[in-house]
Formats: sequence, C-alpha cells, structure tokens
Amino acid sequence: MHPISRPLLASVTAAVLALPASAQNVAVTFGTNWVAQAEHGGYYQAVADGTYAACGLDVTILPGGPQVNNRALMLAGQVDFNMGGSTLDTINAVIEGLPIVTVAATFQKDPQVIVTHPGAAASFADLAKLDKVLISDGGVTTFWAWMISAYGFKPEQREVYTFSAAPLIANPTWGMQGYLTSEPYFVEKETGWKPDAWLMADAGYDAYSTIIETMADTVANRPEVVQCFVDGSAIGWYNFLYGDNTKAVEMIKADNPEMSDEAIAFSIGALKEYGIVDSGDALTMGIGAMTDAHMDAFYASMVKAGVLPEGVDIRKGYTLQFVNKKVGLDLRPAE
Repeated sequence: MHPISRPLLASVTAAVLALPASAQNVAVTFGTNWVAQAEHGGYYQAVADGTYAACGLDVTILPGGPQVNNRALMLAGQVDFNMGGSTLDTINAVIEGLPIVTVAATFQKDPQVIVTHPGAAASFADLAKLDKVLISDGGVTTFWAWMISAYGFKPEQREVYTFSAAPLIANPTWGMQGYLTSEPYFVEKETGWKPDAWLMADAGYDAYSTIIETMADTVANRPEVVQCFVDGSAIGWYNFLYGDNTKAVEMIKADNPEMSDEAIAFSIGALKEYGIVDSGDALTMGIGAMTDAHMDAFYASMVKAGVLPEGVDIRKGYTLQFVNKKVGLDLRPAE
C-alpha cells in the first residue's frame, strides 16, 4: 500500500467536485451480500476517504452474512442500496415481478472459478475430462448448467460441494467451484501447493457480478442520490485498487475481525491480476459500466443453458442512466 501521489490526489478532488451536490447529508444504508472482505473494498474506501460525503451522502455499510438477507431489508424499506450477486439476480427480479433495478455493475467479471490440483487440466475445456467437480446446490442451476451447455460437462460429474476443500485436496483428478479471491488462497494455505484457478468469465460466462441494486422508486424519485452513490463507489474502487487503501482495510477488519491482512492482500492482488473490477467496458467507460449488448449476450447464454426462460423483458431490470460516464477514469495509473 502506498500514499496517494499529488497528481492522484488532484484527480480525486476533480472527480469528487464533479459529483452532484443537490443532496446534502442524506443518510444511506448499503447492504452487502456477505461479511466484510476485500471484495467490498471500494465501498469502504468511499466511506473512509469522504467520497460519498463530498456529494452529500452519509453512507452506512451493513454487512451481510449467512443469516442476513439485505435484499429483503431493501424491499422492506430498511436498506437503500443492496449488493446483488450477479446479472442473474437482475433478470430474476424481472421474472419475479420485484421492483428492483440494477444501477451499476461493479465487477465486470464474475469471480467464480473451478479450482484444481496444479497441472490437472490444460484449459477450461479440458476440465470436462475431470472425474468429479464439486458444485454446490446453488451452482447447479446457474454456472454448472452453463458449463454443461457450453463445454459438454456431464451431469454425473457433479459431486455435492459442502464448502469444504478436503475432497478436492484428497483427489487430484477432481475440481471444485470457488471464488477467485478466496478458495485458491485457503487451499494453498492448507496444503502448501498453489492450485490452478480457472476463471469462468474468461471462458465465456459473462455475467456481471457484485451489482448495485436499488428500488425502482429510488431511481424515479431520488436520482441524485443514486448518481452520487454510483459515482462515489466507482471512485472508491479506483482508490482502493490503486491508491492508499489503509483506512478502508482497517474498516473491513473492524467489521470482520477474522479477516487478515494477508487474505486481504491476496484478494486485492487477484482482483487486479484478473481484471475483475477494471476491465472490459470499464476500461473506457469507468468502473460500474454496463451495456445492453453485454446483458443480451448473457441472457441468451442462460436461455440456451435452460437456466432462464425465453421472452423476458430484461430491460426492466436495469438502467444505464447512472453509468458509463467515465467517472474516475483519470485515477487509473498509466500503464
């Protein structure tokens, strides 16, 4: 971690000044989808360095967890913004008739991976030759269905994943679902060997992930609040990834004391190395970018895989009103 340079600080100031200022001192609650971790770092950064406050928002981050449903709290009016899982959540909200709108896609790539022993496969397609793949019940009806459709995995290859790496460690010809920033780290810590991690996004699973959701009523009646939160989050992510993130890291550890500096550093490194946040359309339109073409392509792939029905008006589930404005682009270090 390094201090922000003067040119970078000047860019931060310019970006903050560009944020809408019509809303002042508005209390906003943002519910995350899991306990505090590096994958939430940009939001913590925007709180820590005053980026949200600069455009009038007093943001409280409400961590999620196994017994917490922040999306339900948002539907009940107790949370203003929610961290959704992926584009599937966006489309399913339309199918279920929920008045929820996706306003930004923080992760351009879904961090889902298949973890294997080193050298167990030569490519993502080669994973279809594994004896077994550990997949959770939730994964069966999402990315596993896509893997069967796109790469010819067999349903009988699936072994139930109970969120323990022990079966993978014991079987060199098996694979295991995981999160790029988590499972590979813990497998290496436990075994001493570095596993291979095959990113589904790089193999064609093009869901947006870690989306920002809010209620349709908020979009319609408080657009300046939505714009500030989306812009502030983008700037926060640039500064978390490329600037001095010390205060944000301390906030994460305060909310989740089990999170170590080593685990956070690993996660940040993985997010940057694989372009999870800052890649694709975000490179030209800014972090949080979304496009109709990207949404259409993902929806078509899910229909083909039998995950989603045909005929869904997916445009009802998201808006491009608040993204693609190049906010914070000047904060990215020169390559």
